[in-house]
Amino acid sequence: MKLDSKGRKLPWLVLAASLVACFGVWHWAETILLPSNTLAAQTKGIPIGNNSDLYPRWLGAREALLRGRDPYSAEMTREMQLGFYGRPLDPANPSDPKDQVGFAYPLYVIFLLAPTVTLSFQTVLVMFQWLVLLSLAASVPLWMYAIGFRAGPAFTLAGMVLAVSSSAAISEYHLQNLAVLVVLMLAAAAAAAVRGWLALSGLLLALATIKPQLAGVFILFFILWATADWARRQRLFWSFSGSLLALVLAAEKVSFGWLGRFLSAIRAYQSYAADPSILQVLLPAWLARVVAAALLSVLIVYCWRWRKFPAGAEQFGWALAWVAAVTLVVIPKLAAYNQTLLVPALLVLLAHRGMLEKSGVFARALAKGVLMCLMWQWTTAIVLSLGSYLVPASRIRLAAGVPQYTLFALPSITLLAVVAVTFALGPEFNPRTPAAPHG
Repeated sequence: MKLDSKGRKLPWLVLAASLVACFGVWHWAETILLPSNTLAAQTKGIPIGNNSDLYPRWLGAREALLRGRDPYSAEMTREMQLGFYGRPLDPANPSDPKDQVGFAYPLYVIFLLAPTVTLSFQTVLVMFQWLVLLSLAASVPLWMYAIGFRAGPAFTLAGMVLAVSSSAAISEYHLQNLAVLVVLMLAAAAAAAVRGWLALSGLLLALATIKPQLAGVFILFFILWATADWARRQRLFWSFSGSLLALVLAAEKVSFGWLGRFLSAIRAYQSYAADPSILQVLLPAWLARVVAAALLSVLIVYCWRWRKFPAGAEQFGWALAWVAAVTLVVIPKLAAYNQTLLVPALLVLLAHRGMLEKSGVFARALAKGVLMCLMWQWTTAIVLSLGSYLVPASRIRLAAGVPQYTLFALPSITLLAVVAVTFALGPEFNPRTPAAPHG
């Protein structure tokens, strides 16, 4: 077989492998992981309702828009618990979950959910599960366009399939958190900036503030980027500012004084539902704080250096990778669904894989570590899926969580790889078109 023939077949082989991984991951999740988690919850006496993160937001939107009720109220929180857990939580019961599932979102999230408030929640749930998968898949070509990574259709489709074949996708599908919509908005905002549609980019960034912990650093970078060429880029800033102000005022029209109640809800959320950050899990508390401050400081330095480059330039893509990776390791939330934000960092490493040869042994080792973390998820899920046909369910479920063993390692190693490559090549490498597979 000639080399060029192999080259033509490679994209389709990658696509076929991605489909196998997708089947293995979803079979493992539905037949092994989900029953195992349900059994564990029942054993511990944890109440089980619809367990949908979407439900409190949807119920709050319905009641605020149709009945004028305050979604931040204690009464509404109990109703949200009734759906989420199947019953209100009992403060006197020490075995009850600590998460109160209150409405801890900016009130203007109700405008995104407004088209669904007249539907039954079961209908909305099914629709949103499909939306989760479509949004995650659609974010891949948008991120690729934003970082200047041009690949053939087979490779692009394989990336989309693999994106919905991760622990993050599984978590999003079953929990229905709004994180994936924010990631899609950020990807679309970055792609719109490359296209020159700065007003649209600003609007999408404003909408992404429904989860400020995920979008905040991205927004700061885009504002910094806009100020570096104010004459040409100011439309992004004014569109973002005007859209956010319009959202806040529209929400005020629905419920006067909501902002103060939202801030109170955030403070309460930090007391009952906040997790340690990934850094705090891996490091002593004092060292985690030092490392987080150092990472944010270095991020600011690099974003300042890269702010003048046009959207789509190499430095623009690396800035997105840095912002995504740093955000994931410093935010106080360990939920797997947040790792949908890791896609731009992974794509940047793949797009610039030729740089690894110039980046030294350490950077190459870290990049291989990223690949091993991903391969671990897919390979072990496939093995467990195949094993489920040969091993009794009671035994195979003992290993149900094995594919998630690299869950916290993946964002950490990805960040280290991004940092190592950037430091090895220097802060001001020349912009060029990244290498892309043919197909």
